[in-house]
Amino acid sequence: MEPLPRETIVDVLERRLQEDILDGTHPAGSLLPPEQRLAEGYGVTRTTVKHAFGRLTQAGLLETRHGVGTRVRDYLRLGGADLLPMLVRHNPEWLADIFEVRAGVGTLIAERAAAKATPPQRARLRTLLDAVAAATEPDAVQLADAEVHRALARATGNRVYVLLTNTLFAAYLPLRVRLVAPFHDPAESAARLEPLVTAVAAGDPATARTAAQAYLGETQRIMLEALEPS
Repeated sequence: MEPLPRETIVDVLERRLQEDILDGTHPAGSLLPPEQRLAEGYGVTRTTVKHAFGRLTQAGLLETRHGVGTRVRDYLRLGGADLLPMLVRHNPEWLADIFEVRAGVGTLIAERAAAKATPPQRARLRTLLDAVAAATEPDAVQLADAEVHRALARATGNRVYVLLTNTLFAAYLPLRVRLVAPFHDPAESAARLEPLVTAVAAGDPATARTAAQAYLGETQRIMLEALEPS
């Protein structure tokens, strides 16, 4: 169990404005009402509005120019992958796009890892696969599985693949508990990963790519089925 978050009035206003921006109530390029008018409309202080604006500016949703006002940024044109956790939390339909990228990037990582991995990296993958099988509950299995994929990304020798892998895992965080379905059985989870690890350890790029496609396709199917309303 995790303690429930204690929300402040700034948290509530930030979330309200964020939802209004992502829903299109405040479309990209539009100016928000002046701080004082927003404060009066929401029944909060102007300081609260300033703090909420500051957070949303840091998140990449707003920009403020002296003498002009606070404008909604076109996050689809100007934003980066760091927005994904927020977007998934707002609308789980973003997962379909994330899974598509996951499949494409994952197969490339597997193929390159098989070609580039060093002997210590191949051995490390085996150790991490054993950790998946040895995990005792779904959350631990899920985290152990993630470490296998981080190790695969490192084995490519390409640091951008490492960052992309981290970004995709971060995007899952808002729905992580609901994506645990493939990890309920540690032995089954390890067996699902084993062909991929074996192919990379054997230095077989073509087989690694095929194994990655099978793994990513099967886990995606299980996750999406779990998200469907019963």
